[in-house]
Parts: sequence; C-alpha cells; structure tokens
Amino acid sequence: MEAVRESVPPFFVVCVNFEALNVQSAVNIEDLRTLAQRRIPRAVFDYIDGGAEGEVTLRENRRAWEEVFFRPRNAVATPRCDTRVSVLGCDLALPFILAPLGSSRMFHPAGELAAAKAAGEAGIAYTLSTFSGYSFEALAAGSTAALWYQLYLAGGREVVEATLQRAWKSKFKALAVTIDTNGPGMRERDFRNGAPQLMGKSLFAMLPFTSQVIVRPKWAAGFIMDRKNAMNYANVLIPGKGPLPAMDVQSSLRDCVVTWADLQWIRQAWPGPILVKGVITGDDARRAVDAGVSGLIVSNHGGRQLDTCCPSARALPEVLEAVGSRTEVLVDGGIRRGADIVKAICVGAKAVLIGRAYGYGLAAGGQAGVARAIAILKTDIERTLVLLGCASIRQLDGSFVRIPKSW
Repeated sequence: MEAVRESVPPFFVVCVNFEALNVQSAVNIEDLRTLAQRRIPRAVFDYIDGGAEGEVTLRENRRAWEEVFFRPRNAVATPRCDTRVSVLGCDLALPFILAPLGSSRMFHPAGELAAAKAAGEAGIAYTLSTFSGYSFEALAAGSTAALWYQLYLAGGREVVEATLQRAWKSKFKALAVTIDTNGPGMRERDFRNGAPQLMGKSLFAMLPFTSQVIVRPKWAAGFIMDRKNAMNYANVLIPGKGPLPAMDVQSSLRDCVVTWADLQWIRQAWPGPILVKGVITGDDARRAVDAGVSGLIVSNHGGRQLDTCCPSARALPEVLEAVGSRTEVLVDGGIRRGADIVKAICVGAKAVLIGRAYGYGLAAGGQAGVARAIAILKTDIERTLVLLGCASIRQLDGSFVRIPKSW
C-alpha cells in the first residue's frame, strides 16, 4: 500500500482497512455492486453503472452471455487448471485485462493507481484511460502490472504525440485506440442525477443535487481533499493551460473524433502494438486489420454510446469470421462472471477486458475491492474449467459451448 499512501489524502488511508474488511464479504460481482452503491453518491454510481438512452445494449450485453450454454466433458478429473494466456506478447496469469475506466479517481481517491497495483499483484494487465487522474509515471512507479494505454485524441495531434512519448517512456506495452466515440452518448441517468452540475464549478448549480453527497460523508471527505487531482487529467497536457479539466471532455471528444486516416500517424507515433477498441462488425474488423493493427477489441463501449447496438457476445463470431487468424481478438461488455470469460474464449476470443466488474470493487473498497473482484473472477474461472472437464484455458474451443443458431 505504500505507493497509494504517498498519493492519496490521509483521511482515505485511515479508512482503507475498514473498506478491505467490507469487500471480503462479497461472494460475486453483484455483491460488490451493492457495496459500491452504498458508499458513493448516486451520480457517481450511475456513471459506473449506467448506459446510453434506454440502456437496451447495456442489458443485452449481459443477457447475451447467458444465451451461450456449456457442453461439459464429464467423468474427467482436473485437479489443476492452467489459467495462463499470452496476449500481444504479454504473459498473463488470468485470461482477462482490466479495461480503461475514465475518471476512476472519482470513484475512490486511490483510483487508477489502486487498480493497477491490484492487477500487478494478480499477474494481469491494466489499461489506463486517457481521462485518468494519475500520470503514466505514477503508475509505472507504483505498479508491477503490464500497462496498456487507451487513447482518445483529446487535445489534437500534437498533444497526443507528446502523450504517447510519455507513455512509451513509462514502459507502457500496448495502445488501445477507441473508435466508437464519434460523439458523446446520451446517458440519461447523468441528467437526472446532476452529474454535469456536480462536476462543474458553479456552487449554485450544484445545490439541488448535493443531498446525495451529504449522505455519503466518507466518500465526500476523500473527494473534497482530492478534487483537483480527480477532476483534471494528468496525461492530457494542453499547451499553455495544463491538464485537461473534466468539464472539457465532451467538447474535446466532439472536436477530436478518431478516423481511419488517423491510424497511420498513430502507428508512426507509437512503437508498440496497437489495438482498435470498439469493433462491432466484420467490415470494421477487416478495415482495422488492413490498417495494420495488432489486435481488435470487440466492444460497444459497455452500452454507453449507441443504444440498441449489437451486444458484444453476439458480434464476436462475426468479427472472428471476418479476420480469421490475421490478428488477436479480445472482447468486453457484460462480463460479470468467470463463466462469461470462459464462454468468450470458447467462442474464439484470446482474452477479455472487464470494466464495471472491477469498477464496482474500486468504488466499494479501493485496491482491496479491485483485488476482491479479480479473486472472485479467478475462482469462477477455475471452478468452471473443473466442471467443464478442461485442464487449461488454452484447450478451450467451440466444442465446449452451444451458440444460438439465431446468432
């Protein structure tokens, strides 16, 4: 915990042990969700939990995994299960990676640093969002995880090129370029709970929504002491202005939409492997591979952008068919159990990314909460492999699952 203690308010350090005890009671990810809901204000919880418009895609992302059924090999003894995988040259102890979660420092003062530390201790990779309250350098110094960086073009090309130089110098291994933010999604919960007002500077505008903060005094104390760091993004340095403030994110995304043409100069600026995140069709998958990327992440942004978009699980077979063995394919969206992860790999994904699953843990208990989320999924995966009669993640294939014919 030393690196975290150096970077977060003293009040938070006093509370760490109590939170660690609390999250150990969680049996599954839904339990962590409940604990997070009790600890943080409604606006922050809905930022993690919510989706776009009617939240159809948000719900369908989860339900789609439930439509995939296992075909176990019974009467098979599997005393040990090998959960190791290699993704883009990164050897991982488990077949999942912590996905980028913007503004994680708003969930908990330890934020991205706590998540990266928990990932490192578990032997998996962590993906840092462009909109992070912790710097590349802080994560590199404070975590042993394999570090990836998720890229928006916030600030324009010159700012991005300087950002990528810093990330590479800080030993980040891979770059995930998000392509599904042609504009901000319509997240209706945010407007109902006052998220824009609470993130702004006007105290008068905040007043109607402050009751949700008052009833979460522990969270409020930590956030008030850490607000400057949480609400400014340390890795997006605007010339003459400094770190990009959270209130400018929406306009920055509108002004800096990623296009296929941008991949050319991004490849020149980044020496390591590049993944495209936000692929949901075979057409985009082929185009990304033709552009020279090293990997694809099948994703609909967790149902937070275009509602009624195809669930990630249902899009995965189309993407795999489109690219074959030309590149590594990962998937995210709706994953709450280790069984979901095993299903994704059976269908053909190399590994998965999890977002909300560890976000709930972070909000509930900082680093201990993230570690608990990882431990829950690890136990799930091992148990599922035993019950399937499969000794290794690398032995999984389509014969272990039944995919609906309607897909």
